[in-house]
Parts: sequence; structure tokens; C-alpha cells
Amino acid sequence: MSVKKIQETIAPAREQVVAHPLYAELQSLDDVRTFMKYHVYAVWDFMSLLKGLQQQLTCVNVPWIPKGSAATRYLINEIVTGEESDVDMNGDRCSHFELYEKAMLQAGADTTAIQHIIKEAQKGTAVKNIIQQADLPEAVKGFLGFTFDVIATGKAHIMAAVFTFGREDLIPDMFYALVKDLDKKFPGKLTTFIYYLERHIEVDGDHHSQLAMQMVQELCGDDKNKWDEAAEYARQSLVWRHELWSAILNEKVFL
Repeated sequence: MSVKKIQETIAPAREQVVAHPLYAELQSLDDVRTFMKYHVYAVWDFMSLLKGLQQQLTCVNVPWIPKGSAATRYLINEIVTGEESDVDMNGDRCSHFELYEKAMLQAGADTTAIQHIIKEAQKGTAVKNIIQQADLPEAVKGFLGFTFDVIATGKAHIMAAVFTFGREDLIPDMFYALVKDLDKKFPGKLTTFIYYLERHIEVDGDHHSQLAMQMVQELCGDDKNKWDEAAEYARQSLVWRHELWSAILNEKVFL
């Protein structure tokens, strides 16, 4: 198998996410606030998946010892730098999660629940317990649970496939519909959110997605079983993304 074969395998599930009816329903500022309230969890667990990959592919212990190949170390470290230490609209360094929080605050979106989850994580509460105890729609919990189950496999090729085809490669097409006209509709309320989305389209649509695909190729190599696992987990990640979008749509409908 190859990257192209994975793309062919996941194409139907990917198209369902890209064509989800949620995008067309984001018509008011309250709609966008609802979207951000739940989408922020996909930003948080994305950062967790990113750091899980870095742990698998590089040495994060002392004393340092060589780990894995220099090629995969470069690929993941390059992506981590961009995601964990990007710049905001003022040129100040921040992670994409922190940038998203800034966007939520500007838009007036509710950050109470995500801040509680971060505080629980800082206290050392087990991730599974955090998710189970959170007051969230079941599909949101399922989405988070899937991501952390992927991390728990400890299999870098699976983690990389979900990261690449369920996140990095998906984001530009997925967010394009959101970017259009938002700034015109809500002047001054969503400039940070617009900036966040444009950064993802710019960075993930070109540099990071290419690096991530190289990483999958490097990690799967000539091992058919790894390619099969990578394709299946990538497909599942897209199914869960669709479930997340549907949960957000349902929250919007019943507001």
C-alpha cells in the first residue's frame, strides 16, 4: 500500500466530513459560538496526539539517546514547532490551542468546560476519567476517547495516520467553507478566529500536510500490516469527525 492507497480507501468517509451540513448552518454569531465551544476539544486532543507522536519518535528523556530515524525526528519536530509555537495576530508566540482560546474569548464563546478539563489534566487526573466526567454530548466524548485510545496504542504508524489523514490533510478543505464571509457577517467579533482558520489553511494545506504524509510513508515502509492498520484507523478518525460535527449540529438545532 501507499499514501495514495490510503487516500483512496478513506475517500468516501472524507467526503462525508467535507460535505457535512454543519457548515451551511453556521449563520449567526451564536452558531459560531456553539461550534467553537465543542470544536475546541478537537484542537486540544490534536495537540495531545501531536505530543504523543513526538514521544514515540524522539527522545524526550534524560540522558538523551538516539531514537528512531533522523528523518522522522525531523518531520515531527518541525510540525511540533509550528503547532506549539506559532504566532498570533500580534506576532506573539503561542500554541494553536492558546490561539483558539483567544478566538473563543473574542467571539464570546463559553470556555468554562474546556478550562475545567485543562485544570483537571494539570492536576494529573486520568484522561479517561476526565472525559467520562465531562458534561459533553456523547459523540464529543467518543471523539475524544478515540483519539486517546489511538495514543494509547503506542503505535507510531497508527498515530501518524490519524494525525495526517484525520487532521492535517483534512483541515484545509474542512475549514474553507467556514472562512468565507464570516468576517463580513460579524465585523470585529471573529478576527482572531478568522486568523486561526487562515493559519491552518496556509500551514496545514501546504507544509505540515506534506511533512505528515512523508512521516506516514517513513513509518509504514514496506510493511503491509502497518499500511492496513494506518488506513483503517484513518478511516475511523474520519467517521468520528463526522460524529463530532453531527453532535455540534444537534446542539445548534436544539438551542
